[in-house]
Amino acid sequence: MGVNLRNDRANGGSVRIVTTVNGRAIEYEVEPRLRLADFVRQELQLTGTNIGCGHGVCGACTVLFDGQTVKSCLMFAVQADGHEITTIEGVTPVDDLNEVQRALKTNFAFQCGYCSPGFVLAIQQLLERYEIPSEEEIRFALGGNICRCSGYINIVRAVQQLARERVKVGA
Repeated sequence: MGVNLRNDRANGGSVRIVTTVNGRAIEYEVEPRLRLADFVRQELQLTGTNIGCGHGVCGACTVLFDGQTVKSCLMFAVQADGHEITTIEGVTPVDDLNEVQRALKTNFAFQCGYCSPGFVLAIQQLLERYEIPSEEEIRFALGGNICRCSGYINIVRAVQQLARERVKVGA
C-alpha cells in the first residue's frame, strides 16, 4: 500500500493517503515532504504530539505506528498510507487520564509535562511487552525519550508501581 511519489506532480504536488489515526479512518492530500509530526499537529489538530528537537533525539513527537513507537519528526506523512497511527489523544480518555498518566501524576514524574505524551506511549508499549519490567528494561525502553526536568527516578518508579498494581488486579 505504498504511495507512488512519481505521480505527485500530476495532482498539484500532493499525494493522497489513506490511514487510520486514533481508530478513525481518514483520507488526506499531503505534500510529499510533510513530516508526520506536522501532519498530526497542523492538519489533524492533534497537538498532544509535541515537536522538541526535530531530529529524532528527544522523543517529544513519539506516536505509535502500527503499535510501535516511532519519532514522528523523522517520518513523512506519506509513510502513514495504509498504516495505523495512535497519538496521545488516542489513548487518553475524554476528561480523564489513562492508567499510565495517573501513575506518572501520582509519582510526581514530570514538572513541565512537555515530554510526557511521548513517555506515556513508550510506557504503554513497554507494559504490553513485559508484565513486570526490570529497572533496566524500563530505562532501555524509555531511552529514546528525554526529560530535562525530572531526573527519571520518579518516572521509573511510576512504571514499576503501575506494573505491580496491574499484576495484583489480574491475579
